[in-house]
Amino acid sequence: MSIARSELPGLDARIGYLDGDEAEFPTLQVVLAHAAEERAARFEHARAAGLDVKEPDGPVAVVVPLLAGPDGALLRRIRQAVMDSRVAADLTDVLGPHPLLAEALHVRLSEAGLARADRARLFTVATAADGIILASVGGDEAVQAAGITGMLLAARLAVPVMAAALDQDGSIAAVAEQLRGSGSQQLALAPYLIGPEIDPGLIEEAAKEAGCSAAEALGPYPAIGKLALAKYTTALGIAPPQPQGTPVR
Repeated sequence: MSIARSELPGLDARIGYLDGDEAEFPTLQVVLAHAAEERAARFEHARAAGLDVKEPDGPVAVVVPLLAGPDGALLRRIRQAVMDSRVAADLTDVLGPHPLLAEALHVRLSEAGLARADRARLFTVATAADGIILASVGGDEAVQAAGITGMLLAARLAVPVMAAALDQDGSIAAVAEQLRGSGSQQLALAPYLIGPEIDPGLIEEAAKEAGCSAAEALGPYPAIGKLALAKYTTALGIAPPQPQGTPVR
């Protein structure tokens, strides 16, 4: 949210949780209801001040799922939460696939010592992987979408990248076997996840299953905030600040 606000000053950005409460972690329905109440209050205040204003039209809010790729089960829950709120809100697509997510994956791998930070620099990382497993959740659709970002990551690293599903038994091991069968000797697991949508233990278990090390989830990487903002501005049809990549150091 901080990143999105810095890109678009004045943006009213809020967090709504699927599994929240009424206090510290407000549910999506509560956040949408508050947004609707505040919009109505601003309109009534303007009318009370004698201003000739029209009742606002358009969506009360734009809901951006904080997901790197499609996850049918979570998206159905988000969609249902929006409907249950009875607030006119637009729901955007997930953040990926996108080149900025490939950049974020590269950074997380380099931070873990599993990839060179910059292909243009003539140095090696002793633990650099020669094959990457891109781990997603959401079934076959998520694997296909992750594969698109995986191709972009492969172009950055010049090593094979294959997507697999954390939530499908045997998927990680099968992809690890396929990569090793094609000549990769040192694999790495790159979670194609923002982070809070799964139990962190799943990543550790998947890395053990593949017999390799794992990078951290994407988390609060700057590109995530920029992509979320881009979804918001696209939904409203306004010109967004163009998301720019961050040089990998």
